[in-house]
Amino acid sequence: MPVYVVDTNFFIQAHRAIYPLDVAASFWNKIRQLAHAGTIISIDKVKDEIYDHQDVLQQWCGNNLPANFFKDSTPTLPEYSRVTSWAVSRNTQYLPKAINEFLEADRADAFIVGYVLADVANRTIVTYEVSAPMSKNNIKIPDVCTAHSIPYVNTIEMLRQLGETF
Repeated sequence: MPVYVVDTNFFIQAHRAIYPLDVAASFWNKIRQLAHAGTIISIDKVKDEIYDHQDVLQQWCGNNLPANFFKDSTPTLPEYSRVTSWAVSRNTQYLPKAINEFLEADRADAFIVGYVLADVANRTIVTYEVSAPMSKNNIKIPDVCTAHSIPYVNTIEMLRQLGETF
């Protein structure tokens, strides 16, 4: 069974649009359970993006996720470099602004792809992003995954693959 590596939007999209913390307690209980079982994890860059907001979601993460939930992405810098090289090589497709945004050091996208690429046989990305292969303005995680043969799913597909309900 792969480990599911969740993107920042896994938390933010769920909290803000689909499963608000004050309404969908069963969803968040399930996330807590999966996190403590080690079934889902994330990386330090995702933590930085979530904790930057200093809101109720940040508080929930601090109170409910295990201390080792957010993994250090530093050991996967060689894979991160492969991802960034790929992005730079796509300069005929993507506008410079899109490439620069994807490569920003404080953004998690390229790092999370690199993290999963380091152990692609045992890791799957979970994101709400949707493939947009003709986009010029944004580099989407699913398109980077496709280019590197990295598995990715959305939240509902992850829950289905795990046989989870809430």
